[in-house]
Amino acid sequence: MAEQNKAAVGTVAWVDLQTPDLDQARRFYGELLGWSFVGGDDPNSGFYTTAQIRGRKVAGLAKLQGASPMPVWTVYLATDNADDLARRARDAGGTVLMPPMDVMEQGRMGILADPTGAAFGIWQAKQHRGAEIVDEPGAMTWHEVYTHDVTKAREFYARVFGLEQKRLDSPDIEYWTLYKGEKTVGGVMQMTAAMPKDLPSHWNTYFAVADADLAAKKVTALGGRVMQPPFDTPYGRMAAVFDPLGAAFCIIKTPANAG
Repeated sequence: MAEQNKAAVGTVAWVDLQTPDLDQARRFYGELLGWSFVGGDDPNSGFYTTAQIRGRKVAGLAKLQGASPMPVWTVYLATDNADDLARRARDAGGTVLMPPMDVMEQGRMGILADPTGAAFGIWQAKQHRGAEIVDEPGAMTWHEVYTHDVTKAREFYARVFGLEQKRLDSPDIEYWTLYKGEKTVGGVMQMTAAMPKDLPSHWNTYFAVADADLAAKKVTALGGRVMQPPFDTPYGRMAAVFDPLGAAFCIIKTPANAG
């Protein structure tokens, strides 16, 4: 069990999915990750739905409005002052895609992009303090930026969020891990030649599973698609997948969530 009361400033507080079909998304993720759902009936909130495990919040789902952009998972980094952080991000070469705004009494949020174009959210918690379960099957467990300029991206996050950078000792990829004190925030990876050249810089979220091979088979059975079949890494066995509407994410079985 890995429960938390509130994400530390500069770490990932929350993830949510923007999708054109909430019913299909709930069926898919409910079966795949064991989620139950609360809300989703208020048009004024974008039919926002909270996914839970054991009655504890793990992620959100919202209905895409208007035109139909690609469904996507968004990572939200915690801040104690969303307006100040947005200014600092802009000063560091980032872009404010959506200025900070109040989300009723839940918190204050904004959508930014780093200097390489990877979009992410910021969250100043009020009543909604973020994910209450992490790092166990069904919950988020890792986040990373795939970028066309790893130096520019990692230096941006380090400066804006006060993070320490450490390079991974690997001859195959250029990968940096970001830390907030003792807390690991996520990674920043230089996009490789194996990735499509027109793929923009972006964030990616990993959800923990008890069995990566079984979960990958379930993705296909539920109408999703496996982009990269399960393979072993020093950090666990993982796969890259799409949900039925095209939102990309990863699943991973780590030593810590093996059971």
